[in-house]
Amino acid sequence: MKQWYESLFENYAKKYDKECYVQGTSGECDFIEEELNFNKNLKIIDIGCGPGRHSIELSKRGYKVTGIDLSKSQLAAAKEKARQLNLKTDFKRLDVRKLPFRNEFNAALMLCEGGFPLMETDEMNFTILKNATRALKNNGKFISTTLNGLFPLYHSVKNFCESSSKEGNKVYKINTFDLMTFRDRTVHTFEDDSGNKKELKCDERYYIPSEITWLLNSLGFKKIEIFGAKLGAFSRKDKLTPEDFEMLIVAEK
Repeated sequence: MKQWYESLFENYAKKYDKECYVQGTSGECDFIEEELNFNKNLKIIDIGCGPGRHSIELSKRGYKVTGIDLSKSQLAAAKEKARQLNLKTDFKRLDVRKLPFRNEFNAALMLCEGGFPLMETDEMNFTILKNATRALKNNGKFISTTLNGLFPLYHSVKNFCESSSKEGNKVYKINTFDLMTFRDRTVHTFEDDSGNKKELKCDERYYIPSEITWLLNSLGFKKIEIFGAKLGAFSRKDKLTPEDFEMLIVAEK
């Protein structure tokens, strides 16, 4: 049986590119470049790359990027974009829970919930973090965004998603945030790229900063910093607050 995140992305590449939360690619890559000191000799892995927005933008800027994703249709869209731009971005269909890389990359990106924290158990989410860490060389950098557990303590996730959504985007019909598990269970309605109307029961895990810090510490990261994640404008100046829907994580192995 397919999980909700597999069903969502099996035919959703074109519609995904129109979602409001994926419109900040260029500014986010500006931040990534600064964090990597503009060193274009570094090898980057983009985990949960989807249709390749960060992978392709960084490739255009001269970086060596490997993008991985579980979805065939998302990867097909990414490869087609790269082909049209004559880019040599390396896209692979891999499950990050079974990632084969060991000490191969200087930087690992996991942006816009690229796998973590979509899994159905906390153990699976931790496996994703563990495998991303293994893929990094010593002194490698991990740059990620994930759902901010402070946000739903003060705000309605449903109201936030509805206010930021545009016509044609996914619609959040129901959501129930569980304070005991920090999981938000929602029902999404949407149309796929073929115009088929679908409804999915989704389950996403929110994390508080101390949890992320503990998890990454346990994996051996020497320096862990967490900021607020502003769409298209990542910055070390943005202190994380309960107003931020996502948090930005920068960690060094």
